[in-house]
Amino acid sequence: MMNKKLKPLYVFLMSCASTLAFSAGDNTHVYLPPFYEAVMKMTPNGKLGQVIKKEPISTSIQGAQAWRIAFISSDFAERKTISTGVLVAPVGPAPKEGRPVLAWAHGTTGTAQNCGPSQLPNPAQPLNEYFLIGGNSGTDYGMPAAERFIKDGYVIVATDYQGLGGGGKHQYMVSGTQARDAINSIRAAGDMKEVGAGKKALMYGWSQGGGTVLAAASSPDYIALKGTAFDDIQLLGFVALAPPDVSATITAVPNDQASADKYIDGLMQAFSGDVMGFAHLSMTFWALPNGFSNLQLEDIFTTEGAKAINQIYTGKCVHAAVDTINYNFGSTYKTLLNAQPKNSLAWAKAIYESGVKKVKPVAPVTIYWGTKDTAVPPFMGKLYQEQMCKLGANVARTQLPGEQTHYTTPPVAEPLFVPWVEDRFAGKQAQNGCVGIQ
Repeated sequence: MMNKKLKPLYVFLMSCASTLAFSAGDNTHVYLPPFYEAVMKMTPNGKLGQVIKKEPISTSIQGAQAWRIAFISSDFAERKTISTGVLVAPVGPAPKEGRPVLAWAHGTTGTAQNCGPSQLPNPAQPLNEYFLIGGNSGTDYGMPAAERFIKDGYVIVATDYQGLGGGGKHQYMVSGTQARDAINSIRAAGDMKEVGAGKKALMYGWSQGGGTVLAAASSPDYIALKGTAFDDIQLLGFVALAPPDVSATITAVPNDQASADKYIDGLMQAFSGDVMGFAHLSMTFWALPNGFSNLQLEDIFTTEGAKAINQIYTGKCVHAAVDTINYNFGSTYKTLLNAQPKNSLAWAKAIYESGVKKVKPVAPVTIYWGTKDTAVPPFMGKLYQEQMCKLGANVARTQLPGEQTHYTTPPVAEPLFVPWVEDRFAGKQAQNGCVGIQ
């Protein structure tokens, strides 16, 4: 018989063991809460947006109710996936036409299965940034202006993206995949009959999520798909906070080796000046083969570099990954890269295909950016605006007051984008942001 003094320790250890989950394709393990452990065993069978698992969770937002959810999605190649996330809705009966739906697309949290923001103990709350004073976690979680939007009577749904708790390998910065997750999160809100979601929706996102928003805006065919769990959603606008769009820097699909070599080399030079930039660059290179089977890690990384990078990004979220690279490699992190990348033409084409399509957005887009943003160069947003305005879109860009960094963009932009969102749901016409853009 077990010693009574040891029994509590045994129970604790067994509960920890029950949350052990393995990332697909390697031996790296991460610990997941039971909800995600169960989801990882499920297969993506069902309609797009269909909620296949849900559990009520607490929320600090007054007058709100919240759930963790798992729903059916697909990647940019239309392969079915499972995404997890958070759904928050006002308490009480919904109006006859249903509540407007806001889909939040989060910024970079990492690529391992335990990096989904919904896995935090209290994810249904206003945005909490780890980097700012007052941040209380090792990663960003929550949704900007959540309290205001719930008071307005909106439903808020926030996807984690595929690979961040629902199985499969995360396709970081494959904006077309994350766009589908965000679009399907709106359908998931509609599939949850108890929240009273209507057809009118809007999307907002930051950093990686800003790129997600831009890609979703240029996905008219996917938005219009029939036979989903909630057809005929009407996206009225898109808010992008410090959005990346690497594909905007490529005017046409590369078609020769020399130009591809030059492009990939330029990308490496631009984003490997410090360890934080290198982490985001190397995460992108780690993730692209998850969507494009003609790419290999060893094309970009040395043999040892590929091994180290794979272990890091299948096991750690972004800020722990940065610390790991810094601790183990210091100023020598560039030695993880091949001196001359291989297969660069395929990589350049993949980067182009993974970004925002050159398609007119289905509704007005507004972008907010800061002059001190060194994580996502604002010129990407400028190029995007110029390209989309030529297609007849309505894309506005607003420079935030003061010297705002990547991390101060959400709180400083909030007083500006909240009324913009409210005006779109109120049926007011957005001012044309393309006036004077050549």
